Amino acid sequence: MKALLAWAPEPFPEIRPGDDLGAAIIAVLRGAGLDPQDGDVVVVAHKVVSKAEGSVVDLRTVVPSPDAVALATEAGKDARLVEVILRESRAIRRVRPGLIIAEHRLGFVCANAGVDHSNVGLGDDVVAVLPADPDASAEGLRARLREAFGAEVGVIINDSHGRPFRQGTTGAAIGAAGLRVLRSYIGEEDRYGYVLRVSVEAVADELAAMANLLQGQAAEGTPLVLVRGVGHPGSERAVDLVRGEAEDLFR
Repeated sequence: MKALLAWAPEPFPEIRPGDDLGAAIIAVLRGAGLDPQDGDVVVVAHKVVSKAEGSVVDLRTVVPSPDAVALATEAGKDARLVEVILRESRAIRRVRPGLIIAEHRLGFVCANAGVDHSNVGLGDDVVAVLPADPDASAEGLRARLREAFGAEVGVIINDSHGRPFRQGTTGAAIGAAGLRVLRSYIGEEDRYGYVLRVSVEAVADELAAMANLLQGQAAEGTPLVLVRGVGHPGSERAVDLVRGEAEDLFR
């Protein structure tokens, strides 16, 4: 019998810029009686990572460019917010009233380039952006957990992304360390002897989505999830999940 176990320990402290997120995660796990084991995966919502690392912007300090003003008019958004979106983006892919789909500087295609007001808690004018280097952030947290618990764990930093042709959002891995983010079945046989040719499983995204069910989207206050039973050790990064533009039929 196969099984995956997941815990979202509570309570989790309020995180502010400059706080030691690694220490907070270790304290919460110990307080819940959860000692990570080799092969476990710890999933952390990007918002607390961004806040701890200071990846936040006070819109009162932002002067929008002419391009931001024009795009804000088209999208019906605050021009200061749009200026931050442009700074975080490689390209703007689609625009309609109320929505900007952008290609983030790290390659992720998502709404508003990941710039978000929700669950920031630093004032109405302060927004969070994605961490500067989510893979490095994941590796740093992994090292802290190894030091504290003596266990080799994987770490995923997740965010909520929409998808083409599907309603709603789901969890996606934007940072990863200590696990295989992709599991290729190419060359293996299915149960009837057919050799698989294209099957590649996005393990990190599946774990990010699983954790997202426990983390929630509103006032739950559970940004940390410990998953046991994964069994996909490795050293790939979340950036490896990004499909190149030449292979992307949507672009």
